[in-house]
Amino acid sequence: MFSKLLPIPRNFTTPSPSPTFPPLPNLPFHLKPFPHKFPSITQLSFPHYPHLPQASPSWNQQQEDEDEDEDEEEGQARAAVSEILRESGVSEEESVEIALNSPKYVKMLVDGVRDLEEWNAWKKGAEEAESFKEKVYRLAREKGDYGRLAFLESIGLSLSSALSVARYLSSESLPGLIEKVRFVKQMFFSEGNDEGFLGKNARRMMMYLSIPIDEDLQQTLSFFEKIEARRGGLDILCSKDASFGYLVESFPRLLLLSVESHLKPMMKFLEDIGVQRGSMRNVLLLYPPIIFYDIEKDIKPRLLAFEKIGAADKDLGRMLVKYPWIISTSIQENYEEILSFFYREKVPKSSVDSGIKSWPHLLGCSTSKLKLIVEQFGELDVRNKKLGQIIATSPQLLLQKPNEFLEVVSFLEELGFDRETVGRILGRCPEIFAANIEKTLKKKLEFLASIGIFKDHLPRVIRKYPELFVSDINRTLLPRTKYLRKTGFSKRDIAFMIRRFSPLLGYSVEEVLRPKLEFLVKTMEKPVKEVVDYPRYFSYSLEKKIKPRFWVLKVRNVDCSLKDMLAKNDEEFAAEFMDVGRTPVPSPHTSPPTSPPISPH
Repeated sequence: MFSKLLPIPRNFTTPSPSPTFPPLPNLPFHLKPFPHKFPSITQLSFPHYPHLPQASPSWNQQQEDEDEDEDEEEGQARAAVSEILRESGVSEEESVEIALNSPKYVKMLVDGVRDLEEWNAWKKGAEEAESFKEKVYRLAREKGDYGRLAFLESIGLSLSSALSVARYLSSESLPGLIEKVRFVKQMFFSEGNDEGFLGKNARRMMMYLSIPIDEDLQQTLSFFEKIEARRGGLDILCSKDASFGYLVESFPRLLLLSVESHLKPMMKFLEDIGVQRGSMRNVLLLYPPIIFYDIEKDIKPRLLAFEKIGAADKDLGRMLVKYPWIISTSIQENYEEILSFFYREKVPKSSVDSGIKSWPHLLGCSTSKLKLIVEQFGELDVRNKKLGQIIATSPQLLLQKPNEFLEVVSFLEELGFDRETVGRILGRCPEIFAANIEKTLKKKLEFLASIGIFKDHLPRVIRKYPELFVSDINRTLLPRTKYLRKTGFSKRDIAFMIRRFSPLLGYSVEEVLRPKLEFLVKTMEKPVKEVVDYPRYFSYSLEKKIKPRFWVLKVRNVDCSLKDMLAKNDEEFAAEFMDVGRTPVPSPHTSPPTSPPISPH
């Protein structure tokens, strides 16, 4: 081994047979100062004996030479692997690519050849006659995997996993296996625009699962755990380069399935029930065991169970995309328990049906957990039909943790609402109770304060329009207030209008605010100041109420306030302004008079 580290010259002359060495204190070689470490050979010099060999100082050069030798050996090994792949029916281009993408397999062969050389295990004569490439080739042939290990590593499996999976595939030809992998990748990793949804939904499905699970679900969770341990976590689930190896490792029988008799019929079935090609990965990657199910014996009977909630084919497709675990044994059993639970709670069946179809994640929640949150709703007097309304519109709220729900209740109580009012808010806008207090609810209070709505006014503003808590500030609330400022309303005007009629914040600029203001100013010839006094003007239909009543008043030459014009019901309006039976109501499509430009006040 030492000779490998330091070349020893063979052709140097020795001194006289009986050299006379100086006394010990005057040794002819000198050690360089090195106080705390034993000197290496490179620190020795022989100044008085020039005919002795000097230690080579070029260790870096030697290391580079050794690295070059290793690179050369690995290159020959890859060439040998590529040759075996071609003999197995793989194209030259693919064989080179596979050999380049299977470094651990190549290294295993290289190390094996080196070990055999060191142990003199090669037959006498063959060692000198064979090149390194030929030795690697012979060793690989003796292993008998015919390139399968190299291919499996190239698609993302670890070498140990490839060894295990290869046992399942001994009857598969390598070209056939390559084509099957190509098809499976296309099937499982179809192109889509919802890459973020896949990882997010996987985490959500795990978080809301609170029932005993069957073997298929256990395998799925183990697959998720392997992906989660990688950099990027479940967000890389839809990346075929990152997760395909773990998919095959977790479900090795996947590559035994027939493309023609199993995989293609499965794709067609999913498409027939409404799973689009781009969404197919949401089903297959979030519940891989489905690929092994028999369509007639397993999948169809389990999907038929959802006829109880009125789910048709397209509903089933949407449910599968959202929550593919619905056909697992565990979820099927819990589904029956959930239906029984809501029946006992006297929740209308139509509400339960709607909730499950829109949010099938409910089916992974135990009835014991559902009972806890339903009891919290009951304390706010939300039961039976009221509970059904929440299940139909915001079923995800049933999966809220009771302590998080109570935090929102306390938050609203601190704003001045009693429990009865909190219950009414829950019934009207249940999404509030699933919102984050710091990131969502308090941010809305800060926004209201910025436009002049302070604590004393909050109960009135929120009671009339609780939806503002779940409105986006930058995309909805702020653009609406900016438009009002641009149109001529002062900040004080806007605050006054919102205090009097907070639903104003919920109206679209293009669909409500702009057309109604333009009609007010251009056609009715009124200043926008009138809207400050009566902001409820924006709540009335332009075509069905504002225009018809305006034309009635216009024909009769009656001038009145917006409140007098719109606040009265039809009978009151007719009694005060119309001579019913003689005065025709002008069509709302009658051409208006020439319109003056908008004037703010």
